[in-house]
Amino acid sequence: MIIVEENEGLRIDRYLASELDISRSKIQKLIEEEKVFVNGKVVPSSYAVKIDDKIEVQDDLDYNIKVEAEDIPIDIVYEDDDLLIINKESGMVVHPAPGHYHGTLVNALLYLYPLNSGEKERPGIVHRLDKDTSGLMVVAKNEWTHEKLSEMISTKLVERKYLAIVQGVIKHDTGEIDAPIGRDSHNRQKMAVTDVHGKDAITHFKVLERFNNSTYIECKLDTGRTHQIRVHMAYIGHPVLNDPLYGRGKSSEFGQMLHSYSIRFNHPRTNKELFFTVDPPKEFKDKLEELRK
Repeated sequence: MIIVEENEGLRIDRYLASELDISRSKIQKLIEEEKVFVNGKVVPSSYAVKIDDKIEVQDDLDYNIKVEAEDIPIDIVYEDDDLLIINKESGMVVHPAPGHYHGTLVNALLYLYPLNSGEKERPGIVHRLDKDTSGLMVVAKNEWTHEKLSEMISTKLVERKYLAIVQGVIKHDTGEIDAPIGRDSHNRQKMAVTDVHGKDAITHFKVLERFNNSTYIECKLDTGRTHQIRVHMAYIGHPVLNDPLYGRGKSSEFGQMLHSYSIRFNHPRTNKELFFTVDPPKEFKDKLEELRK
């Protein structure tokens, strides 16, 4: 709990960045995730603090722990002086978080490169994939590229497509899910479709194959909200197969059947188009073969 004693009128993101000695972007992310409360209420990043405000920050990441370089194999699909495109395996956490200070993609990247762009606990990371989501993601090697790629993602200039196996048979060949996503008021570990502090979220899907009680689909995102595909598909009654958080029934050790298989964008420095695809992991393909039989 932080009690404001001075600096009245300062934006809360600037105030907390100074008080806690962490990046302003990290504070803004915590505010977006509704982990910052002023006098018991959620506020925007632009909120101006007042004397005697009681500020609570619900973040248990240990900033005193140094993120160490670790010799962990990673699949690098493309590399140049500015960026990397990684094929992340399912089960790998992208960046350090409570309970995951080792064995993350960031630990592996720091072993190979002197990354210093972005937040100090997630250098180079422009966007993330959930722990059990496999596939393509882009990493910035320098601050200039990080800023450019972040801007491109926010303005929808980076096309990402996913493959998923979902529960139930989807009758429509294509569809668009336009429903705002925010923190689940009943479970802070989950996201949900909600009008309360929800952010715009749009997912397009196309049916690739139907089975007895499941469907193989391709998804394309207009936005990149936390757990977006998982939340949206569960919202329309077709949760991603094997999803331990949003799915129905028990899930196996492998995790959700969701794979980032395609990424396309123009290089921020050269403007040359970069387009890559990768096959799903063995467990995903094995599940497809099982369903086909």
